[in-house]
Amino acid sequence: MTTRIMTALDRLRDDNRGDVPGWVLITLMTAGLVIIIWGLAGPALSSVFEQAIERVTGF
Repeated sequence: MTTRIMTALDRLRDDNRGDVPGWVLITLMTAGLVIIIWGLAGPALSSVFEQAIERVTGF
């Protein structure tokens, strides 16, 4: 019984190692997309935010 448990744990440990590079790649790609979108939409978002603040403080 102990051998079965050890074998199952070894399989789980080995299976998870292959996922790490995938998660790193997904994280880097997501960060890259955020940087690109922020660079393109940043000025427009800043102006929308400033207009909203001016409307709120204008009351």
